[in-house]
Order: sequence, then C-alpha cells, then structure tokens
Amino acid sequence: MTLTTRTSVLALTIASLAAPAFANGELNLYSSRHYDTDERLYSDFEDMTGITINRIEGNADELIARMQAEGRNSPADILLTVDTSRLERAKDADLLQSVASDVLEQRIPAYLQDEDNQWFGFSQRARIIFYDKADVANPPQSYVDLADPAYEGMVCHRSSTNVYSQTLLSSIIENHGEEAARDWAAGVVNNFARDPQGGDTDQLRGLVSGECDISISNTYYFARALRKDVEGLSDSTDTIGWVFPAQDAEGAHMNLSGGGVAAHAPNRENAVAFLEYLASDQAQQYFSAGNDEYPAVPGVAISESVAQLGMFKPDDVDLGAVADNVATAQQIFNEVGWE
Repeated sequence: MTLTTRTSVLALTIASLAAPAFANGELNLYSSRHYDTDERLYSDFEDMTGITINRIEGNADELIARMQAEGRNSPADILLTVDTSRLERAKDADLLQSVASDVLEQRIPAYLQDEDNQWFGFSQRARIIFYDKADVANPPQSYVDLADPAYEGMVCHRSSTNVYSQTLLSSIIENHGEEAARDWAAGVVNNFARDPQGGDTDQLRGLVSGECDISISNTYYFARALRKDVEGLSDSTDTIGWVFPAQDAEGAHMNLSGGGVAAHAPNRENAVAFLEYLASDQAQQYFSAGNDEYPAVPGVAISESVAQLGMFKPDDVDLGAVADNVATAQQIFNEVGWE
C-alpha cells in the first residue's frame, strides 16, 4: 500500500469512529520551524490525506514547556524542531513515544534517528567554515584549526547560548574528548574578531563588511543567498570562500531538523502518517528546493543552490550522544568566557 493510499484509508477509518475529545481527521503540530516555504509541505500533506493540520508555532523550549504543562491533556500530536538536542530533551521529559514504522526505518539512516525510535531527522544543514577570499590565503581546514593562534582577531561566531554553537561544541566533545574541547573553545575565544552576536546570516555579513575574515554558518543561509536576494550578502557571495571541515577526519558537523510523535497524541495514526510523509521523496526534495537544506534520505536530489556548495563527507556521529553533551558544552563555554 502506498503512503497516499494508506493515509487516505486511515482518514476514512478515523472519520467513521465516534468523535473523541479532539476532532477526527486532524493533526496538531507543535513546530519550531519558522520557514514560510514549509507551507507547501503542510498543504501537500493535507491535499494527499484530507487531514487538517493545526499548527502551534514557537521556539522549541517554549513548546516543550507547554507540553509539560498540558500533561496528558496535551493536544500535541507532533513536536517538530530544528535541532536534535531539543528532541532529546523532549524524550528525556517523557514527552515523546516510540514509533514502529517500516517506512521510517528503511528511509531514514540509523544515525539520523533516535535509538528508541522516538524522534527522526528529516533535513540537514552542514555547519561549515566561510572566509574572505581576499584576506585569507590559508583558511582553517577543520574545526580544531579555528583555535590556531594564526587566526587571532579574525573569527566571528554566534553566542554560547545559541543551539548551533552548543551542538558544535558537543560534537567536538564526542569526537575529541572534553579536555580537547575546552582547549578548543578557549582558543576560539582568543581568536574572536568581535564579541559573539547575531545569527548565521550576520556572521556571513561580517565577512562582507570586513568585521571578520572567518566565520561559521549553516550551509542553508549561504545557499539561500545564492538562490535569492539576501540584503547585505547576495551581492558579495563571490568574495566568500568555504571549507567543509575535517574531511580527512570525522567530517562536517551536521545540524538536524526532525520530529517525533507526542507521548499523548490524540491523533497518533495521523501523526505517524505525517512523519512518513516527511520521509517521502516529494517532501525531501522540497526541504532542499524550498529551504536550501540537505535531505535526510540518501539518494534524493538536492537543489541547484545547495549543489553549488559541492560534495563533502558529513560527520555521522551519533546525534543522540551529541545532544547528551549539551550541558557540558555550556559549562565549558562559561568557563572560557565565550559570551
């Protein structure tokens, strides 16, 4: 049975039952993804299945706190976030449930899903090194190199409270050990061109303005500037070079957007169907074409803007283990004065 047929039959089956506390044929989605391009994902699923998606949007911490406060009466069916550390936090708080799905098991690589099948990754962004081609003749080739004194006063980065900063350091802890990670963080602080500030696009704009010569950003921020106009960046992309780090070692760190079924989901079957839809070729291609991300499913074509960045070796470290290191990463940031 195809996904389309399966979910259509599912919707009809649910509709024939007596009305529960929540309406039939619905899906209550708690999402911290804030991209307008995701509208197509939702509308296509609704058209395919007849299931209406009701969305509650906010940052992941707020949504997790809301689910905890709602308890067993929570209407949430799906929690969708842009990082695995929040999904792992939701799991640890007993807010998610295990899902047995042949579709998800077959399509999502093992290292992009929770070992207990409580969350699954659906799109990826590589966190890589960008640099000013005019000023940097020998850019860093790995994350470790960013701490080299040769780059003193050259590096721009986000704050320590940002989840991308936390998961990068967490992956360094996992790959190189806590002592090496502490030395790395201290070295990067010594190399800052300015105090940590702004988002990823601001780090890239810092290269254009001359505030810094080297920065870190997720790939989709730069790919977006290649595809459409991004103020203060698109007119200068030809001045920026990039490095996929650690290609002779662990590979480039990947940030993962994913989701899981809420522990008390009133529309559980609809929720599983939605996760399976996100793993379909159609949805996976749209993650790339609509938001310049890398698909989680191997073999799915990537968009032209993403393809311009080139091929690379990703880090396939266990993202669940990385998420477990976040508290230690924040402690290290505090110790070395990474604001």
